[in-house]
Amino acid sequence: MAGPEHHGINARAAEGFANSANYDKHRPSYTPTVVEQALSQCRVSGRKHAKILDLAAGGGKFTELLARRAEGFEIVAVEPHDGMREVLEGKKLAGVSVKAGRADGIPLEDESVDAVVVAQAFHWFATPPSLKEIHRVLRPHGVLALLWNIEDYNSPRTYAASTPWETTMRELTWTFQDDEARFRHQEWKKVFENQSQSSPWSLLVAGEQFFALPLGEWEERFEVRLGRREVWERYATISSIAVQGAGEREKTYKTVMDALNGPDVEVNEKGEIALHGRTFVAWTSKIPEEGRESLLGVETPES
Repeated sequence: MAGPEHHGINARAAEGFANSANYDKHRPSYTPTVVEQALSQCRVSGRKHAKILDLAAGGGKFTELLARRAEGFEIVAVEPHDGMREVLEGKKLAGVSVKAGRADGIPLEDESVDAVVVAQAFHWFATPPSLKEIHRVLRPHGVLALLWNIEDYNSPRTYAASTPWETTMRELTWTFQDDEARFRHQEWKKVFENQSQSSPWSLLVAGEQFFALPLGEWEERFEVRLGRREVWERYATISSIAVQGAGEREKTYKTVMDALNGPDVEVNEKGEIALHGRTFVAWTSKIPEEGRESLLGVETPES
């Protein structure tokens, strides 16, 4: 039975992604290597007509790449933001159906998809209700894959920034306060880790462990060449900046341009600067209801 449809969206996300076309234009896509890694871990690479849920699909950056694949996937793109969904629908991608919905209210039937992919968005809804709902729509032993493109200027402080100017911009990024965890905060992992905080027996009896641990993890470094204005336009798609008032945004812009015009910044003959980052992929497989009792290799005690 399908779960309830709830199309409301986090207020900060709704405001930050208001300029959906601009977000789609300036945010990066994903390399063929990244796509293949994600689909291989989802066990759908080379699998004809597998059904994939692209959850929180946004304007369709990852959806486009799924639609181009030779497998002819059946793709359901679920997105709560009206503007983002309008951008995605405008692309008229083959094999893609677009639906309004949230991660904690996915408009699909139980065990109806072979894989779930979430590109650039899982930190917005890394909650037990969302995890339970993703588990519900996945077929037994289906895989959830999470992807993020993370520029050095928007990365965790544990990541090494490639240049001094990117370090300066990252310090600026970390000053933004809006009470919402982003990838750089690494809070999203806790929803998986917290599955196993109860005793092993309570997990088996209560059925609270939805996905296998530890998570699989893989990353790929990237570098792109952009002009100073293009760097700003890409940086400004961060939702924390998109919601700033005029005065605060002007201050942010000045700090960024000062960093980009610093003496340490190398510029090629086209006036382009090398921007660095990494694509991070994580994955985990669904633990089916009938498989819970085998987690410890022993039988569940009778109630």
